Amino acid sequence: MPDDALLAGLTTDDPEFAVAFVRRFQHRVFGVAMTVTGDAQLAEDVAQQTFERAWRHAQVYDSRRGSVRTWLTAIAHNLAIDAVRSRRTVPVDPTRMAPLLEATTDTTERMALADEDSAELRRAIADLPPGQARAIVMAGIYGMTAQQVADLEQVPLGTAKSRIRTALGKLRESLTHRQDTTS
Repeated sequence: MPDDALLAGLTTDDPEFAVAFVRRFQHRVFGVAMTVTGDAQLAEDVAQQTFERAWRHAQVYDSRRGSVRTWLTAIAHNLAIDAVRSRRTVPVDPTRMAPLLEATTDTTERMALADEDSAELRRAIADLPPGQARAIVMAGIYGMTAQQVADLEQVPLGTAKSRIRTALGKLRESLTHRQDTTS
């Protein structure tokens, strides 16, 4: 059964559609939640909230804006970031950013084992200037706002926003260029 039909079935309150929908997407939703939160219990909570939100908002899904999988993944990602932010009581210590950047851009055996897309992204991040790399990691991996990045980096808000925006543009350009050269 197509994903769109399963989602439409959720609006009928038929338990068979709900079970089929959850079974089809449970691994992806839990995986996204686990990646963002790093906590299995919290990821389970986020996954449950994701399916509840999908059930409540199934009628507003618009296939022109993306697939059901993309829509559900976005819901899970946003809920996971919200959950992490609400549980964070202590800001990330900026001195811990250097090891994170090294791990993110590491080219050792872990890089060889990573899938090709992750390796390309790591290389692209490694090519960024340090300020932009830190900003994009804080915003993209930790889900920090531009204001939080500015506070941790001790730069003006506009500078933090510019670093994030510029880094995203450079990543997009770099990854598009690499994709064009490999195809």
